[in-house]
Amino acid sequence: MSSISSRHPATILFCVGTYLLAGCKGKPSDPGSEAPPAAVVQADTDVNLIHVDHPEQFTLAAATSYEATSTIQVTGTVNPDISRTIPVISIASGRVLEIHARIGDYVNKGQLLMDVQSTDVSGAFGQYLKAVNDERLTQVQLDRAKLLNEKGAIPNSQVEIAQNAEDDAKAALVAAEEQLRVLGVDKNHPAATVKVYAPASGYIIAQNVTNAAAAGVTYSGSPNAFTIADLSHVWIICDVYENDLPAVHLGQKADIRLTAYPDRVLTGVISDIGAVLDPQIRTAKVRIQVENPNTLMRIGMFATATIHGKTMETRAQVPATAVLHLHDRDWIYIPAGEGKFRRVSVKGGAILPGNMQEILSGINAGQQVVSNALALQNTADQ
Repeated sequence: MSSISSRHPATILFCVGTYLLAGCKGKPSDPGSEAPPAAVVQADTDVNLIHVDHPEQFTLAAATSYEATSTIQVTGTVNPDISRTIPVISIASGRVLEIHARIGDYVNKGQLLMDVQSTDVSGAFGQYLKAVNDERLTQVQLDRAKLLNEKGAIPNSQVEIAQNAEDDAKAALVAAEEQLRVLGVDKNHPAATVKVYAPASGYIIAQNVTNAAAAGVTYSGSPNAFTIADLSHVWIICDVYENDLPAVHLGQKADIRLTAYPDRVLTGVISDIGAVLDPQIRTAKVRIQVENPNTLMRIGMFATATIHGKTMETRAQVPATAVLHLHDRDWIYIPAGEGKFRRVSVKGGAILPGNMQEILSGINAGQQVVSNALALQNTADQ
């Protein structure tokens, strides 16, 4: 038997424990090795700051100042001029047989719009025929009374009575003829239908009848069959806040810009300022009357009105090409040194003569800007 195997198991365990204890004491533990690694923080990139290799290729221009009147910008919609709006009414009540015009059509004065079948025609024509017969009979009686009076058979009072009856019959006949004329019926060629014509030239902006529908003022439904509007002049109805009302006056001019035609500028005049404010949003309705060349403005279009005041203000202006329209906002680029340019948000105003654009806020006069912002933006995107 070997010497190792003859040793007692307790002696072996004691030696192994002594060795492990000596090893722990000889190499101390490092607390840092047990901690998690330190976090590395990286700065976010400024999306409005760009760097180009050749900044000298982008021309700079200085923002200049100019004097302008104070302005208020409000929004509104295009509405028809009520004084140029005419309803089309069928005097005869009945059923619509045929419609010759539709909503949106342009019609001329006297143009046929619809045919209406009405019992009013037969009743009016019957009264006319009765008036004709009564007038013929009273004329015969008057002639006989005059003849008898000449023979001395009757007194003058009988002639006067016959003359009065003839005058009444003539008046009734004239009234019956006028009723047919109002209904649009030819007394020599009567028909069962009434023709309704356009009372004025313009666009049909409302239609309240269809084929086989009821028409007239005595039947149920709207009495206005059509509404015709002359759209050569329209109204822009705007909402002006309560705190801006002191700067709004009758007769003031306003520049009108349409969402559909942002490059067109029309001029209007304030013709009415509402006397009642909306209790919810605290605004008053302001009416601007505008000429509508070539029917450019359609009813219901959105518009922006710039109302010019009398107070002079100093504003900045830059070349129109220096303003970049991006994401429904206006931007300009200013030099930031070391080949860098910073994109700055501004509030652009109106286009001025000389291909300049006013800047309402975001930049001051004398500050350098890149004269062609779109070229710089395209270079940054590449």
